[in-house]
Amino acid sequence: FRQYQSLTMKFSSLIFTASVFTSAVSAFAPSKKLSRSAAGSVATTTTTKGVSSAKSHRRSTAVSAFGAAAGSTINVADETAQRDVYGMENWAMQCGVQKANGVEIWSGDGNDWQMITNENIAAGTPVLFVPAGMVLSSNAVEQEFGGQLEAAENALVQMEQGLGQRLPLFRLMIKILAEYEKGEESPYYPWLNSLPRQFFNGVAMTDACFDCLPPYAAMLAMNERNAYSRFVNAIRQGYVPLQDSTMNNDAVVKWAYNVALTRFTEVWQPVRQKLIAPMADLFNHGADPNVEITFDNEGNCMVNSITDIPAGSALTISLGNPTNPTPLFAKYGFLPNDCATVFCKAIHLEPQIEELGYNFNDLVIQTQSGEIAPQVWDIFLYKILQDNDPNAAEQFFVACKTNDEESKQGAHAQYFPYTLDALKQHVGSILHDVEQLTNKAQSYDLRTHPRVPVIVAHNTLVRDTFLQTR
Repeated sequence: FRQYQSLTMKFSSLIFTASVFTSAVSAFAPSKKLSRSAAGSVATTTTTKGVSSAKSHRRSTAVSAFGAAAGSTINVADETAQRDVYGMENWAMQCGVQKANGVEIWSGDGNDWQMITNENIAAGTPVLFVPAGMVLSSNAVEQEFGGQLEAAENALVQMEQGLGQRLPLFRLMIKILAEYEKGEESPYYPWLNSLPRQFFNGVAMTDACFDCLPPYAAMLAMNERNAYSRFVNAIRQGYVPLQDSTMNNDAVVKWAYNVALTRFTEVWQPVRQKLIAPMADLFNHGADPNVEITFDNEGNCMVNSITDIPAGSALTISLGNPTNPTPLFAKYGFLPNDCATVFCKAIHLEPQIEELGYNFNDLVIQTQSGEIAPQVWDIFLYKILQDNDPNAAEQFFVACKTNDEESKQGAHAQYFPYTLDALKQHVGSILHDVEQLTNKAQSYDLRTHPRVPVIVAHNTLVRDTFLQTR
């Protein structure tokens, strides 16, 4: 690509070292005028490695060099409010974001957005560059607020085991709320005004929604909602530097949490942190992703193609394991339409799963053929043996842990009728429950329960997959 010649002159107020700025920008040519042509799903992020904590003065100076866009304050309460994505794009380009030729922001309905390419892209090509000064970093938030968040973070850690792992997310949420309070005075206003107001994930679901979810999906969705509740408790106990009107606004606080949850990228090197790079947060999920998000040692965000991409394709990243779509549904609020497997839903056998050292991604059923993974047969047989023949259960346990396939197959052959009967009962129970839950969901008024379609889609995927096993 040609170097973007006018960039340094036009934006000389940006504080970047010359070597980093020039080398990063030189890979990108001026972007073309955008065209509106297709719809996307909930835009989020992927997990990458290789970033160092960017210096906070770079982050603040680069973005603050540009004034906020004109317009009304962000209307979070109206879930149908128009997203000003093109205003955000203009702001991003002024701040130094660069796109490869042919890369466009695309929407069919003005609600869901994604990144696409109108030109062929070869593997290894730079697709998008976001300067470090625009990137929101959980580590930079910690530096920005200093000890003001310490009490809240200590309270979170004491509330529930494991919440310490969510502190980077908490910091991003606080940063979003702090910028929201500034309204149009926030340098991030154009980005905030481009974000969705409506979410469909576990945090956004009502009690009525939970009443329509199968147990596994409900468990994952509830985990997200419980974490959010802990964050709210810490905020409202006065531990953070926010206005009361912000802290007590349920719609705003939940919106900020969902923005942080669904748009961050997590990195582990050289230190763990969560980051949000405006524009780069528009890449959607794909089972076979074609681009990857990385960060350099200065904190600049770079998106590169990892496969040859034909013109007219969506540009996608990986948000999680495509063999088990329910976690994506619970966290992000969408259901992949290209998943090849689903979890077998045997959460009642979680003790057996843990004892045998399996994880939920091993325990799947093929969506097209109904083929059941061998590990599913293992956990059902192991439970049967534990209930009826402890000695045989111990022998089977050893065979599984030592990968003794001959002994495992011998046990499966000997007890096959019992395992088959247990699986049939499980499949029948899931099908019955899913039908009842779906019927209940479909009885709701979509005007007051807008998340019904994605819930029904999830339940339908489970039903259709389990029907294939018969």
